[in-house]
Amino acid sequence: MKALVISGGGSKGAFGGGVAQYLMETHGKEYDLFLGTSTGSLLISHLALNKIEKIKEVYTNVNQNAIFSICPFHIRKDRWGESQISISHLKVLFNFLKGSKTFGESKHLRKLISKTLSEEEFEILKRGSKDVVVTVSNLSLNRVEYKSLKEMNYEDFCDWIWISCNYVPFMSLVKKNGCDYADGGFGSIVPIKEAIDRGATEVDVIVLETEVTQYNKLGAKNVFGLISNLHDFMINRIEKQNIAIGKFAANHQNVILNLYYTPTVLTTNSLVFEKDKMTQWWKSGYQYAAFKNEELNEIKPEE
Repeated sequence: MKALVISGGGSKGAFGGGVAQYLMETHGKEYDLFLGTSTGSLLISHLALNKIEKIKEVYTNVNQNAIFSICPFHIRKDRWGESQISISHLKVLFNFLKGSKTFGESKHLRKLISKTLSEEEFEILKRGSKDVVVTVSNLSLNRVEYKSLKEMNYEDFCDWIWISCNYVPFMSLVKKNGCDYADGGFGSIVPIKEAIDRGATEVDVIVLETEVTQYNKLGAKNVFGLISNLHDFMINRIEKQNIAIGKFAANHQNVILNLYYTPTVLTTNSLVFEKDKMTQWWKSGYQYAAFKNEELNEIKPEE
């Protein structure tokens, strides 16, 4: 059984979409299992439907308004053209006064998911042989959970995709089935072992981060910067642990594991969604996957 795993990574999901497009359309890969975390969960249903151009159009045109019903930060360009983020104190205060537990809310994203993935498409997947699984973090029970499309109805599955993407405290904290849920990346940002546990014998893994750390973060200039740096530190540790465990499981169960990292640092602000950059990242992902597979083909005859 072949599986495609796509990690979390916010706006960097556009790069992952490009890699997946090459693997499926050009390289001819077919997968039985699609497993995603956070931004990866937004991609996998459409990839399983082979509607790659459709999700490409969504990814390369999404913006802050499509994600946030209450955006907790301001975005401005510095003199070098880089995006700088700072807290929107008034919006955050207003959100707290409303009784929210988070700085911002991402209810627009939930609407976008329903608009993008129709109930008819959901039923096609449910009747088919492919499985689509999203990763969520259950904060109440302190565990990671994997939600299969085969085990639920349309509305619940859209909820779980949304929950998988909710990067708290900047996005919505969702209470479902009596528990608080958040971004799957807080527990399993690269769920390789879950794919193997579900029977995969070959796994293509798209990791939306460089293989080796290529930059040092600047000191935090505000509360947003501090929390963002702290989150990035934790997510980076979780990612490396997930990959190490996945490699160990693959070696011991004779599973073929193909890892596709981003070759360069795409952004240090993955909550910023910019059309031009995401369009370029999708193209870069496609080109990188093509380049890597050419290298692999050149190596094989010598083995």
